Amino acid sequence: MSGSRRAMLLALALDLLGEPPAPLHPVVWMGNFLKAARGRWRAGTPADHFREGAVWWALGAGTSAGAGALAQRLPGGWLTQGILLKPLLARRALFAAVDEVHTALAANDLPEARRLLAWHLVSRETSELMASEVAGAAIESLAENLSDSVVAPLLCFRAGGLPLAALYRYTNTADAMWGYRTPELEYAGKVAAHADDVLNLAPARLTALCAVLASGGRGLGVWASDRRNTASPNAGHPMSAFAGALGVYLDKRGVYVLNAGGRVPQAADLPRALKLAHRTFALSTLLLLLPRKKDA
Repeated sequence: MSGSRRAMLLALALDLLGEPPAPLHPVVWMGNFLKAARGRWRAGTPADHFREGAVWWALGAGTSAGAGALAQRLPGGWLTQGILLKPLLARRALFAAVDEVHTALAANDLPEARRLLAWHLVSRETSELMASEVAGAAIESLAENLSDSVVAPLLCFRAGGLPLAALYRYTNTADAMWGYRTPELEYAGKVAAHADDVLNLAPARLTALCAVLASGGRGLGVWASDRRNTASPNAGHPMSAFAGALGVYLDKRGVYVLNAGGRVPQAADLPRALKLAHRTFALSTLLLLLPRKKDA
């Protein structure tokens, strides 16, 4: 087995232990940089906002990729690479967050379920969501973040090692923090948002395909019909595949609807969604671990 595949397996094994402390977590460092960069914006016009956002994104992107390149040359080979890859993905944290929301919903504690959903999984306002909307939002976030936080870092590492994986994680974090249509971020976050779109083209479709295969084909029709219902060119792929596979209706008020003919999601659908996510993750990992000519 090649070193890159060994590194991936080691990173996934280490993920079972949870996240490293915040002071040692590279994604926390990326977030701190992005927050500090935003505090330095002084532009006034949309064009100035665009330039500042582009420059600060490029600076962080270059630093992240460069740090990944240096890290890849450290002694220890695949052992070191596996250890350094682990913080760039977050499978256990994602699944645990969805399980916490389910526990609160199952106990009929809607305020706590809303709080946990907002704390761990979504940026939207949750204070007025009904229980079915909380369940649906958790499923949507599980599907989208399975692609963003698990499949994408692994695929990027497989394709370009630690430099590409670090560049991806920085770009995805930048989009999460800057990619909003608000007066301050509408133009400043465009480069980060479009870069994230490009980097997620393959992971989102791979995740959706694996979800369809893992569900025995049940999600195929909805994936085919609803994948473009979201504003994002990527998020609709895994979310629609999950909606079809689970047979549930997913929506964000006034923004999109997925699987309009499905039933309203309930708390009991979250364990089903997690089982599907586990199978999707396993299948996508197996595909990414397939040997290539350059592995020989």
